[in-house]
Amino acid sequence: MANRPADAGAHSAGPQRGPAAAPPPVHHQGFPRSPRRIASARNASPAALAVAWLPYLIVLAGVAAGMFVIWQGSQYAGQGAGLVGGTLLLAAVTRLVLPPRYAGLLASRGRALDVATYAVLGVAVLVVAATLP
Repeated sequence: MANRPADAGAHSAGPQRGPAAAPPPVHHQGFPRSPRRIASARNASPAALAVAWLPYLIVLAGVAAGMFVIWQGSQYAGQGAGLVGGTLLLAAVTRLVLPPRYAGLLASRGRALDVATYAVLGVAVLVVAATLP
């Protein structure tokens, strides 16, 4: 009886909660978005949206090309990993230089975190590429 709300009668509807029961999940309507970002997305021209995809597609093509080179055989693994690492460093520079409106899908978090993540991953892959025969 101690686990029931005070205003629930003896015959209240619904399941009884035990001491180990978790609270019900909270359902949100959506993530809060900044008004500036919503307005810029609405007012963007189709050409601006296409340009925003371009850096992401270039990075995606570079990583795919590097993976294809790696797939050719173990003697090409170092070259392919170098291409992937160089492409990730290119993504870091691109994210650093471009404003968020034109960074497209390269912008996932804040600018500093995105650049640091791309740079660290690019350098790590290049170190692996340098150690491969």
